[in-house]
Amino acid sequence: MKELSVNHLLGIKYITKSDIDLIFETADQFKEVINRPIKKVPSLRDITIANIFFENSTRTKLSFELAQKRLSADVMSFSAAQSSVKKGETLIDTVSNILAMKVDMVVMRHEKAGAAHFLSQNVKASIINAGDGAHEHPTQGLLDSFTIREKLGEVGGKKVVIVGDVLHSRVALSNIFALQMQGAEVKVCGPKTLIPKYIESLGVTVEPNLRKALEWCDVANMLRVQNERMDVNYFPSTREYAMQYGVNKELLDSLSKEIVIMHPGPINRGVEITSDVADSQQSVILEQVENGVAIRMAVTYLLASKIKQ
Repeated sequence: MKELSVNHLLGIKYITKSDIDLIFETADQFKEVINRPIKKVPSLRDITIANIFFENSTRTKLSFELAQKRLSADVMSFSAAQSSVKKGETLIDTVSNILAMKVDMVVMRHEKAGAAHFLSQNVKASIINAGDGAHEHPTQGLLDSFTIREKLGEVGGKKVVIVGDVLHSRVALSNIFALQMQGAEVKVCGPKTLIPKYIESLGVTVEPNLRKALEWCDVANMLRVQNERMDVNYFPSTREYAMQYGVNKELLDSLSKEIVIMHPGPINRGVEITSDVADSQQSVILEQVENGVAIRMAVTYLLASKIKQ
């Protein structure tokens, strides 16, 4: 059996193109499984997984839990808000205590960039990064590419624009790495204050004009403005942001070709996209959510098969 080149999924930048291909091939099979009347396979009956979320999450947490349960793993979920972390316990102590209960794999979301990498070097368990600060969110990057592949046939040669708050987005970075690895061309578009200064060193072009960006692309991935990570104002007002960088149906219909609209969620309807865009035929937002389960099943299964060896 083919296997991943890594023992942890810490970020897209640590994996290879053949890893991505293997994850997608495995996800294809699991997508077929989750659309059957009986959606469960006994693949990971002897694996115990801890989901440790130090930041709030709905979609990612539920998606990981469902993926693990579909694979018949034993699952324990832990929310830091109600835990001993609030009493001053360190990250390594928290995880070491959980591992003492004989856990094989840890899925972690943390507000600090590099937390998953740090953990992988200090504990004996397979680590999946479910988002670390504004650094990476690898399973989201994978499921976005997987959705493009499903919708357009392949990712290579496609033009993708990432619109919005790129500065605070871990999704943007994982998407850039995954898309470029598969041969797609990437541009970013948003207010100057929300585009990182280093972005062009990643081989990404900046297009400040939204209409031009949408005319150029095959796929537009619309990012949410992450107010919770902002300590100062990056633009005058939400209304002004929506007027300059929000996509409405009128703008979408006026383009010279049909493009695919993506959004990692949660959506601020009326800000980055209006409801009639989010719910339109061109939107693949719910397909992204469905594919999230298949991708997370694939990643969990492939990493677990390395533990079993």
